[in-house]
Amino acid sequence: MIESGIAGAADLLRQAREVFHGDPMALAELDELDQRLAGPLRIAVAGMVKAGKSTLLNAIIGEEIAPTDAGECTRVVTWYRYGHAPRITLHPFTGGPQALPVNREDGRLVFSLGEFQAEDVEKLVVDWPSAGLRDLTLIDTPGIASLSSDVSARSAAFLLPEDAPTAADAVVYLMRHLHASDVRFLESFKDTAAGKSGTVNALAVLSRADEIGAGRIDSLISAAVIADRYSQDGNLKPLALGVVPVAGLLAQSSRTMRQADVDALTLLAGMERSQRERMMLSVDRFVRSTGPDGLAQELKASLVQRFGLFGIRLAVALIRGGTGNPTELAHELARRSGLGRLQETIASLFQTRADALKARAVVVGLESLVRAAQPSQAALLETALEELLAGAHEFRELRLLGQLRTGGVALPPGQAEEAERLVGGKGNQPVRRLGLPPDAGPAEIAEAARNALDRWRQIAENPMLLESSAVEACRMVLRSCEGVLAAMPVVR
Repeated sequence: MIESGIAGAADLLRQAREVFHGDPMALAELDELDQRLAGPLRIAVAGMVKAGKSTLLNAIIGEEIAPTDAGECTRVVTWYRYGHAPRITLHPFTGGPQALPVNREDGRLVFSLGEFQAEDVEKLVVDWPSAGLRDLTLIDTPGIASLSSDVSARSAAFLLPEDAPTAADAVVYLMRHLHASDVRFLESFKDTAAGKSGTVNALAVLSRADEIGAGRIDSLISAAVIADRYSQDGNLKPLALGVVPVAGLLAQSSRTMRQADVDALTLLAGMERSQRERMMLSVDRFVRSTGPDGLAQELKASLVQRFGLFGIRLAVALIRGGTGNPTELAHELARRSGLGRLQETIASLFQTRADALKARAVVVGLESLVRAAQPSQAALLETALEELLAGAHEFRELRLLGQLRTGGVALPPGQAEEAERLVGGKGNQPVRRLGLPPDAGPAEIAEAARNALDRWRQIAENPMLLESSAVEACRMVLRSCEGVLAAMPVVR
């Protein structure tokens, strides 16, 4: 189902080069769109100040390369992409790119802007040999709703450009709780008919989820309940495809765990239970308490900084339960932090439809060029653009998904929810579309797709279905079911 959109976008770019062959600025924009179509999916990590953006980004990458302090670099849009060798490039607003030194301290990448101030820098680009960046470029953005209007303006200018596609194909938006500023940003980011944003997908993350339960070992359970409630919130549901709770600090530390961390946690696990629980009533008490032997205050302070009390409690419980192997401990902590679920959700919602999202961004970029072009040039591309948008099924799915989540389709709630799932609202894989378990086989998938096709054909033929939006939605769902069946191997 993807080929029509990606091939159509590539063909449109070729046509546009012929139309704008004498316009260097337009050709430069077309070069950028070509690179975007050929490159990895771009996901921006956004949110208010102190939401934990850089920490979560480090967790996804698996290394501490994004600065988490409040330094100058956190005020600059920073791209993290795959490279065979570590490299940092500063792109100033005036002048050519500048190479920055690659320095690490205590395992962390250290940035220095040198003679530049943050306001002089358009972006930083970090090339890094991380497997997590092979198919995904991550973009760290300054905080939304910052006390500094300059910092907020940087994120707004990058994520919400006036008359061009945003540079990100999707956004992972972090929030500590649902705030009016979060809703306002996501409303602005949402794809519009005017094409101000090339991105039609956003995923919300309830970050720092361990703080919801005051660091108790069951904090993530409480956070999951709140995240589920937020996902059904009438203000947020039309703007985000879901809400995932993540303990970002634990996710980062579990992915960058050191042997010294394991040794210190093992010492804590060996303490008498009541003594350990008393010392862990607060951060201050934990750091200042005496014992266990061999665990100095400096190391306890480091543990709190890296894991938080929630992570320490969870790690101790796992070690006492028999998870003593450092690799197993790291994997289990990462899983329980919510990172695994987040990565699966990003893959399911965004990476499986990366071609469609990139092609849609290219179309929005071409629309912007056409609006600014001479009438004679615009006329040569407008019809082709309209035909692609109307005919490419994956674009129509993205549009219908938005309509379903905003209640813009006259279908009963149960049917609307199934329609949303069948057009990829819960993930692009056949099992996600059909609501099947991940291990469902080809025969089961094909049968479920045929049943869905028959069921929606009956719904579409219902004489009571008079609203044009509902009729069109049914046709789209039928086409999606046909697409799943067409992609299945022949089952004998």
